Amino acid sequence: MKRTNTFEVRPRSESDRELLRKLLDASASLWNELTYERRQRFFADESIWSAPDLYDRYKGVLSATTAQQVRRKNDAAWRSFFALLEDPETEANVPGYWGNEDEGRELRTYIRSDAYSLEWGKRSRLEISVGQTLKKEYGLARTDRLRLEIAGQPKWDGAPCQLELYYDEMSETFRAIQPVEVPEDQQDSPLASHEAALDVGANNLVACTTTTGQQYLYEGRALFERFRETTELIADLRRKLDDSQRLSARIERLYSKRSRRRNHAQDALVRDLVERLHADGVSLLYVGELSGVLRHDRSVETNEKVYNFWAFGRLLQRLESVCEEYGLSIEYRSEAWTSQECPACGRRAATTRSGDSFACPCGYEGHADLSASVVLLNRYADDSTGPTARPVRLAWDNHRWRPITVAPPERTTPSEERTNRSTTTTNCGNLVSVD
Repeated sequence: MKRTNTFEVRPRSESDRELLRKLLDASASLWNELTYERRQRFFADESIWSAPDLYDRYKGVLSATTAQQVRRKNDAAWRSFFALLEDPETEANVPGYWGNEDEGRELRTYIRSDAYSLEWGKRSRLEISVGQTLKKEYGLARTDRLRLEIAGQPKWDGAPCQLELYYDEMSETFRAIQPVEVPEDQQDSPLASHEAALDVGANNLVACTTTTGQQYLYEGRALFERFRETTELIADLRRKLDDSQRLSARIERLYSKRSRRRNHAQDALVRDLVERLHADGVSLLYVGELSGVLRHDRSVETNEKVYNFWAFGRLLQRLESVCEEYGLSIEYRSEAWTSQECPACGRRAATTRSGDSFACPCGYEGHADLSASVVLLNRYADDSTGPTARPVRLAWDNHRWRPITVAPPERTTPSEERTNRSTTTTNCGNLVSVD
């Protein structure tokens, strides 16, 4: 089974830092260029596999093995896309880009297991292969590898797999993700045999239910408001530009900052959720595809959430990557009628949804998005959902997704409050959060 080590990567000098950024930027450039060529062929109804081979253009910077790994990742994204196309009930999303010039690229690359080495101890270090062009530019010998300091301790010891190396814009640090193959007797979670379903929403980014009865709700309203404030500031600045001017340096910085904030929160959400599912013993995750949701006839605010803030294709790409690290499988399934169907009796007619509340004439009342995730899970899982635990509600604090608590519905006396300050579990209708 696969388990994951994560650690910080620290270039030893400014020259090494510059070299590493060039390496990651070249990977993003290769991905974007290959994706563009393939998208052009796909929309022209031609074979995407006939796209020009960009290997020779990038191997001098990335090294031959890394250029191959980036292409293989791109191949996998397209194969997944074509597999989804075969399901008539699923709306597949064409593979997208790793950012652009205006909003900033994602600096990321993938390094084959035999193209890097890790050494832990007093002088922990990571050595990676780079192309001959970069070696010559930065004074490395032909057989040298780029040597980088690393911080942290490996949690798992096993056969190394492909290394993912990326730059975290928010913390301004380089980080590495290393999946390793470990023996079965070293697993730290229950036998992975449970299933989960994930519902993506506009106000609550993710609602998830597992067959163990666990539920997780990631709130997005505050995050979106911050995103929208930046969008409005950009629009105001663009109105002040001369007719001949499209962008300014300040607008470009705001675009980049807006995207970095969203991507940071999105990446942290995916990792937090998958780690929780892994601990719950989940091996299969059903994801509702958005057929009928991505429409142009909605309000301006809703469309901004759907097309700009969500970045749904990027979210799925990160979800697939992190699930692969933890050994979780993903299956995309139609979520038609899940927001209208009662998880208790299956009725669709006469059910009502108002904001986050869902009610059915049968007497069921619950959180709308969590209820939809229960319906999705019961529809496709081998085992129906058992009694659900009190949901964990999480909010973004600009650094991590933190479980939050809400005011208790019942009043307590001052003496009770003084003697029970450790209580952190509170009710809020049908929704409870545990810190």
